[in-house]
Amino acid sequence: MTAIRITVTKTAGSVPREAGTQMLVWADRIEGTIGGGTLEWEAMAEARRMLRDGRKTHQARIPLGPAMGQCCGGSVSLLWEEAEVMQVPPAQPLWIYGAGHVGRALVNVMGALPDFDITWVDTDADRFPETNVTTLVAINPARVVRHAPTNADHLILTYSHEMDLALCHAVLGHDFHSVGLIGSATKWARFKTRLAALGHSPAQISRIACPIGDPSLGKHPTAIALGVATAMISGGKRATKDRTA
Repeated sequence: MTAIRITVTKTAGSVPREAGTQMLVWADRIEGTIGGGTLEWEAMAEARRMLRDGRKTHQARIPLGPAMGQCCGGSVSLLWEEAEVMQVPPAQPLWIYGAGHVGRALVNVMGALPDFDITWVDTDADRFPETNVTTLVAINPARVVRHAPTNADHLILTYSHEMDLALCHAVLGHDFHSVGLIGSATKWARFKTRLAALGHSPAQISRIACPIGDPSLGKHPTAIALGVATAMISGGKRATKDRTA
């Protein structure tokens, strides 16, 4: 069944969602959200009027003020158009190594975000819970790093410090966007020495963010995951810190 796709094409001032946000509206259901309560309700109503009347496209600029019953103070420009699917931008590849408590928390948090295409690596299939992300079993995870896209983000948090070191070594020898390593300050000091001995320069080694997470959130796996997710969404590579050994 044909739907109407609603796209936020332009924003000004305080608004619920950013430009590029989309949703699909059918006569009996919706997918996605442009946010804004009354804004979204009115946009959906217009989409269903278009479906009823057979109209294929419409545009409008909507002030988010008293007339809308909102006090955001900004405005949004919307495009309604007949469509079957949303135009989703390519997701950022994210490779997570380790299916322990923190790995599971990270996948639970970040797997719900459309921004990331997750590949989850561990040594045993039994370590993975039921999940909707791509899982990859590797006896030696460091050997699969070469298969990661060159723009991938990497998060290393296995059950073995030796495995973590091998992964750091492999990632530094492969193009990447960012890499984070779970660990204490002591672990990271030792890793820096060992990575240097493996031939990596200080500039290369400094590209690894360690520790990861936000210490103000605590050490619970979900708290670590929230800190990492927040930093990655905001693009702050060095904003990830944690105190987990």
